[in-house]
Parts: sequence; structure tokens; C-alpha cells
Amino acid sequence: MGLFNRNKKKPEIREDTTPDAQVVSNPLLRSLLGEDGVDRDTVMNIPAIAACINMIADTVSALKIKLYKRNGDRIEEVTDDPRTFLLNDDTGDTLDAVQFKKAMVVDMFLSRGGYTFVNWIGGQVRSIHYVEAERIGFRKNTDPIFKDYQLEVGGYTYEPWQFIKLLRNTRNGCYGKPITEESPELMDIIYSSQKYEKNLVKTGGNKKGFLKAKNRVAKEVIDMLKEAFRRLYANNTENVVVLNDGLEFQESSSTSVEMQLNENKETNNKDACKIFLIPPSIINGNSTAEDKKQYFQGCIMPILVRFSTAINRAMLREDEKTTMFFAFDDTDLTKGDIEKRFTAYKTALDSGFMQLDEVRKNEKLPAFGLDFIKLGLQDVIYYPKENKIYTPNTNKMSEMGAEAAVPEKDEVAPVQQQEGDDIGDEN
Repeated sequence: MGLFNRNKKKPEIREDTTPDAQVVSNPLLRSLLGEDGVDRDTVMNIPAIAACINMIADTVSALKIKLYKRNGDRIEEVTDDPRTFLLNDDTGDTLDAVQFKKAMVVDMFLSRGGYTFVNWIGGQVRSIHYVEAERIGFRKNTDPIFKDYQLEVGGYTYEPWQFIKLLRNTRNGCYGKPITEESPELMDIIYSSQKYEKNLVKTGGNKKGFLKAKNRVAKEVIDMLKEAFRRLYANNTENVVVLNDGLEFQESSSTSVEMQLNENKETNNKDACKIFLIPPSIINGNSTAEDKKQYFQGCIMPILVRFSTAINRAMLREDEKTTMFFAFDDTDLTKGDIEKRFTAYKTALDSGFMQLDEVRKNEKLPAFGLDFIKLGLQDVIYYPKENKIYTPNTNKMSEMGAEAAVPEKDEVAPVQQQEGDDIGDEN
């Protein structure tokens, strides 16, 4: 209680600001204004659209968010910061971290954007609170260059830096464009096809038409025919209508086969996947490794970058923004199958690119605590600044381009000298 009331003032209308009247998202208001089209609830009734949105949202919400710090040329993970606990476990709100991330992604597609209030107290983030996009109003200034705005929630005014804002196709930084406004015709076509299919099921698949009569038909006969056809199209057990002599039924619509509904449905599903940049095979369940790679790089990765950028802007202090950053841990998405993954690990270990404990950490296995770096005796280490070469096999440091030193007569390798001594002893 009182979370959004802390140190806030009632909104006031200034001369340099105008209320935002361009966004009409309420279905009742849209109908009163004469605006047709599909809304959020209608879109989620389309299986292909709902599958794409839920798959993307579930993929993003399952990933952990980590905090990193730049230390010179090195990037180190910060494991003891309480903000990562808020982003990955308990947000301090009624929604947990997984639900919060999923709600943000869903709102990004179906509403003006995803919004979360960051509760800063005494220079520390105490909690984060997801806010429904429909509950937020905007007040923008009129300057097209030095843009500024405020958010209004529950009658109180907030600044942009107090919110994590996950937006798509935005031109002002305060709200984006949902898919219902971006591709309204495609959504309407898909939904209309779905409603037509529903009507076919209700009517038993019978064609619509009209009756032709040679002579004038009495009103009682017309009423009887209407009732008979009503029962015919009601898809019940009585599916027969008897027409007397002089009456003829003329079809006025095509069957589902003639309209190629199945082919159109497949085409519509593919078009729906194109909106989200998802390969259709991902939704159908027969995806290949290349399809999964395309799904991650084309669909998921841009959302992760957009999301982490919004988190960095709202949850880092000004003195931290140059040295620290939040990022999603996408290791699980790029792992691939176990054979390819372990082959890649072997290559990394053999080349010295990774160490054994790093591999075990990526596989979520306990580390051995090895405090050394594995090098092969065949390796040669070159220092470009000093122009020197170190050879571990001989434990020698030499200068690049220098002539090799000729060993003295008595400087013989111990093994060779021992062999010579043995030969001398035999003689």
C-alpha cells in the first residue's frame, strides 16, 4: 500500500505539454469511435499468434539475468548484488521474476510496451513492480528534438527513469506499436478465416443458398421451410429438408474444399510466423538445428538486447553505467546437442581458449578448484611488446630475431652426458 504514493505530486497540465490522445487501446472506446479491427484478446484466440507470443515470452523469461563489471580489459561477473536476485527470483511484487519477464514480453507485442516500476530507496533498488500498460498514461512535450515526457499511474506522475520500458517500433521512447496496429489486415484475415471455419462447424458444413419457386409461395409454407433449414444448419440429427414440386435450392457459397481453407490456413500460419521472425518449423515441432539457430539470432537475440538495455538504463546508478551492465545468460540457448557441445569444449581446451573449471561451470557442474592454466610443451609464447619468445619446453627466454647461442663443449644435456659417461665406463 502506498508504494506509488511516496513523495509524489498530483499531475498538473503545463503549457509546454499536451496529453497523449493518439493511443486508443480500450476496446469499448474503439467501438464508440468507430474503429474496427482486432484487439489483444482477439489476437490471442488465433493459435499461430498465441503460439509465437507464448514461445518467445517463455524463452526469454526462462533466462537468467547477470550483472557484469568491466575491470580493465576483463569482464567479471558480480554475484553478490541484490538486484540480480530481484530480476531472477523474488521481485518484491505479487509477480515472481519469471512471470514479470513474461508479462513484459507479452505486453511488448500486444500493448504499447512492457513497463515495470523500479522502487529506488536511498540509492538502492528495493523492489521492482510490473504495471499493466493499459493503466499508464503519458504526457509529452511538443519539442520534436529535445523530447521529454512523464508517466501517469493511478493519478500520480512519474519520471521515465523510474520505469523499465520494453518497447518495439517506438518513435518517441515512451510507448511502442503493438502487432495489432502494425499488421491489422493480416490479423483480421486470419481471424475472419477462423470465424468462418467456426461457422462451418456450427452449420455442419452445409452450403448457404436460397430457394427458387415457380409460383408464389404461401407464408405458412415459407415459415415451415425456414424452420426446416434452421434445423438443417443447426448441425443436429435432422439433416434432411424435403422440397415440394416447384421449389429449387440454389447454392450461394462455396465449400471449404472449394475455398481451399486448409491451404489458406497454412499460408496464414506462415505469415503469422513472419511477423515474429520465427521459422514455421519451430511452431510445428519439426525444426532443425539451423531453424533453432535462426530463431535465436533473428527473434530472441534482438529482444534480449532490447530488454537488457532497458534494465541498464533504469537499474544502474549514473556512476555505474560506464563500468557495469546487465545481460541475459543465453548459454542454454546456444548449447546445441551434447556431441557438438563437447566437441567444441575439446577444441577450446586443446587450444587453451578455455580451462577445465570454465567448462564445468558452463555445464553447471562443481568446479575442481584448479588454480593453474594448462599449457602444452609444444607451445611457444610470444611477447609482441618486448619482442621476446618463451619456450616452456626448454624454459628459455629469447629475443625474436636473435642468433641462437652455440652451447659450450661441456654444456651437454644431462641425459646425453650420462649416456656418454656410461660409454666411457664400459670402455
